[in-house]
Amino acid sequence: MNRFYDLTDDMDQPGRWHLRHPVDEHGQKINPWMFIESRRLDCDGLIRFPVKPDGRELEFTQSSFSIPVVHHRVVQLFERLGIQDVQFLPVEVQGHGGPWFILNALRVIRCIDEARCREVRHFKPEDGQPERVGEYRVVSGLRIDPTKVGDAHVFRPWGWTMVLIVSEDVKQAMEHEGLTGPVFTEV
Repeated sequence: MNRFYDLTDDMDQPGRWHLRHPVDEHGQKINPWMFIESRRLDCDGLIRFPVKPDGRELEFTQSSFSIPVVHHRVVQLFERLGIQDVQFLPVEVQGHGGPWFILNALRVIRCIDEARCREVRHFKPEDGQPERVGEYRVVSGLRIDPTKVGDAHVFRPWGWTMVLIVSEDVKQAMEHEGLTGPVFTEV
């Protein structure tokens, strides 16, 4: 059975850069949540990421709001692997050549294994958000049921879409490529 990993960036990398809230070509903030909703996007205009503090580029990084931003080398790797369930949106990173892209995972899978997670809490009526009752409020120590994943290699778990999950094949390919930035935590 294939293993799966929560893909994040290396926050402990000394001297690394930090990408901030995305903005449009006029410097106006863009809704960041649309980049983790796992739907195909048609973005008009240029998306920019301010960098503060500036520092060493990471070929896989997450901006504010856990938006995955990748270097063209990641795009090329995914193309070689034949990964279909992603969209790469071109972006500009302030003060850094590229090309750079938002990695937009297009697949959501209902796969969280609540019994194996360290903690799971759902929204309740008394939380004052009736539209969210039953949805996840907290998931820590995330574990998924790999039997529910099928042939997916890149996806977000239903109800907890700020997490980006990759297959062991993708993990090994990224490590073999020597990409800077990715950190993998088995789920």
